[in-house]
Amino acid sequence: MTWIIFPYFAIPAIVLAVAGAAFALFNKQHSRTASALILLAALTLGAFIVGLWTTLQRPPLKTMGETRLWYAFFVTAVGFLTYHRWHFRWLPAITAVLAIVFCMVNLLRPELHDATLMPALQSGWFVPHVVVYMLAYAVLGCAFALSIVGLCNGQARYLSSIDNLVYIGVALLSIGMLSGAIWAKQAWGDFWTWDPKETWAAATWCVYLIYIHQRLTCRTSPRKQYATVVVGFVLLQMCWYGYQYLPTAQSSLHVYGN
Repeated sequence: MTWIIFPYFAIPAIVLAVAGAAFALFNKQHSRTASALILLAALTLGAFIVGLWTTLQRPPLKTMGETRLWYAFFVTAVGFLTYHRWHFRWLPAITAVLAIVFCMVNLLRPELHDATLMPALQSGWFVPHVVVYMLAYAVLGCAFALSIVGLCNGQARYLSSIDNLVYIGVALLSIGMLSGAIWAKQAWGDFWTWDPKETWAAATWCVYLIYIHQRLTCRTSPRKQYATVVVGFVLLQMCWYGYQYLPTAQSSLHVYGN
């Protein structure tokens, strides 16, 4: 399976995700149908990932396009789980839009994918480190969506759901940072070098810890708590790909996947 046939998976996944979002948003009585369609969309993207992995004989996590593919898969899957758990009828529409954007970028900007991996990536920590981060980004993306809605309507009813998502997301970020540190020690000789990407990762982690502190102390308003989650998600974008547009990116050890 090659990247050339990605449209044959991406387009059906987009249709399924949109259909699921429509059922969730406009037909309350068909929540099971909505869930099934969203799940099928995630499985369709997952099937392509498995096929690409098999063909390349390496994990498809090397290029930015490959990480976008994983994010589209994870955000759809997390959207399904979040909708199934809390029944926010508008949430599948947001996760569908996110998945569509990342799929469309990959469709419009196809990349070259080969089987080679640089020596630093030939590590047992490569797959868990990147996959855990992609899953964390998807979980925190759903928390971001809930925060935006909370900021718009001023209600505190979304905070308990955001708590669960942020706790999971921070746990995943922590695992990602620890596994990355061990990997860095093996590959480059140091656990932490304040590489630009590492710096943004630490800043992102700290902002989500601030949100947890706000929730545990209850000394800030719901609006400020929502705003903290939004700021954390913005920093997360810098950690993922935004740092590449800064002058310091030239000194980063994380440009291998571009």
